[in-house]
Amino acid sequence: MMATATTLPHPAEALILARVAPLVKERAAAVRLMVFDVDGVLTDGSLYYGENGEMFKRFHALDGHGLRLLAEGGIGVALVTGRSGPIVDRRAAELGIADVMQGVRDKGKALAELAQRHGVPLDQSGFMGDDIIDLPAMQRAGFAASVPNAPVYVSQGAHWVSNQLGGSGAVRECCDLLLAAQGRLGALLSNPGLLGPGVIQ
Repeated sequence: MMATATTLPHPAEALILARVAPLVKERAAAVRLMVFDVDGVLTDGSLYYGENGEMFKRFHALDGHGLRLLAEGGIGVALVTGRSGPIVDRRAAELGIADVMQGVRDKGKALAELAQRHGVPLDQSGFMGDDIIDLPAMQRAGFAASVPNAPVYVSQGAHWVSNQLGGSGAVRECCDLLLAAQGRLGALLSNPGLLGPGVIQ
């Protein structure tokens, strides 16, 4: 009897998936919409104020590229934050993220609205957060992620916690995991020009 050939995962996918539990891989593989908090997840949570009251936030280029890869890999991306301001809109626009909800107090409801808008069941949605306000969304999502510098009672409510800190590559780590679990990361890594020249990270 002739043996059937099996498709081996890309080395990067194998490396990532070797570090996660099978249940985490299963949940990540089902995600069709991934929603991210901003402060403490896409940033380090620091808020910088200028002498005229203007606010500054620091974003990480690795996270930006990860979000672009996620969208290119066919997974919906959205941002939900409790704060409001033009900084988040500008960053989202740079990355081509159309779904941005600011000034949100009930993130569980926001996640449900986004899932309905995208036609995605909640068990195929994901949410990454770092504080108490994020817990309702994390509890409703099929895949809940957090960061190691979150309060322990928040990170314990997650299915997966990044190794990198919020604002320092944690989102990229999450994006890579989702793509690896769905067997899509290898193709993206094998085609560096897929996102086009001069892509903003």
